[in-house]
Amino acid sequence: MKTNRHFIIVFLLISICCLSVFIYRADGEKREIKEDLIEISNIKYGLFNVDEWKIILSNILSKKIEEFEVDGKNRKQMKIKISDFLYKVISDMETRYYEENSSSITGILKIGVANITGTFGKIKKDIPIFTEQILNFFNDPNNKKALKSYLSGKLDEYTDNTFAKIDYSLHDSIINKYNFGDRAATILSLDTRLETLQQTANNYKYVLIVLSIFTAAFILFTKIVSKTEFILITITCTLFLILGLTLPMIEIDARVSEIKISLLGEQINFQDQVLYYKSKSILEIIRLMIGNGGFDLILVGFLVFIFSVLFPILKLVSSVFLVSIPSLHSNKIINFLVNKTGKCSMADVMVVAIFMSYIRFSGILPEQLLQLENLSSKIDVLTTNKSSLQTGFFAFTAFALLSLLTTGKIKKIQKNSSDSV
Repeated sequence: MKTNRHFIIVFLLISICCLSVFIYRADGEKREIKEDLIEISNIKYGLFNVDEWKIILSNILSKKIEEFEVDGKNRKQMKIKISDFLYKVISDMETRYYEENSSSITGILKIGVANITGTFGKIKKDIPIFTEQILNFFNDPNNKKALKSYLSGKLDEYTDNTFAKIDYSLHDSIINKYNFGDRAATILSLDTRLETLQQTANNYKYVLIVLSIFTAAFILFTKIVSKTEFILITITCTLFLILGLTLPMIEIDARVSEIKISLLGEQINFQDQVLYYKSKSILEIIRLMIGNGGFDLILVGFLVFIFSVLFPILKLVSSVFLVSIPSLHSNKIINFLVNKTGKCSMADVMVVAIFMSYIRFSGILPEQLLQLENLSSKIDVLTTNKSSLQTGFFAFTAFALLSLLTTGKIKKIQKNSSDSV
């Protein structure tokens, strides 16, 4: 029976060790691709990118200029409007001419010459000819090309003088790194690869949960645990702790899934615009708070490190010493580290806090994104919240539960040793 127990715990330990290696490899590759994909999908390169809008507006203006034709009913209406405009301009010019030259002898002579020659009358008579020439000008392909070039140049000049330059160094390095072509092709290819890796990571996560359940059942239903078995169980708990501390716990991902804007009768679409993304492990959060924060964040970082990293590790190490060396049963420091730090570490509280944070984020993000969707009746916005709990959360949860179970086993081992004495 004892041999069977040894075989079971060794099998669980080896399985968890191998699984940990697979998880780290898959998670490393997944995080690298995910971070690159998030970067090039960021809204600053799409909806908030002035260069993107320059291309869109230039294409729309070029299309509208190409589609503009003065013929048929349109030509007749344009002819009336242009003729009326020219008559008004020439009449206003004639009135100003008489007013400006009526106060001097030279001016009176000019007025007389104009009346004799009928200058303004001849101009008005030629207005239909001028109108036809203007209409023909609009239909000339060369003039359309020149107009497109002029408007494109003015658009570039305006944007360059108004908006800051976009830094494409990281964006371009990612595109060159994968060598899939342009940005759209890179996003599509990385998305496909990420789906495959995510499915693999999910399979590993399910296996990890099953192994943690088997380990918990072994600890719970085994009445007598030998020192060797306890040490193997402690190593197993240590693996879960390492996974829980080093793997990401929560992934916060808010994005605009699709946005449709109607401009000058043309439909403009943007897809998968990332608004916010964060995915950190406990150790990464601690390093971030201690390295980049003020005094308050540094203090919180140290507290998280002490209660969620240092105390659990000390408890595991002290547990091994306590079980292996009977003379340490009465050692106050070892007993404190084993029996008291378990309460101080608050690993279970950390799990609940992380889970509640996830629930809270999952509630806040859809509400805020919904406000974005209701921004305008002329803009169709479809938002999505892709936040999820990661493998690190499940590994840390498994450690917290297994730690509680091993504490009960330690007390039984101490009691059995005392009874033997």
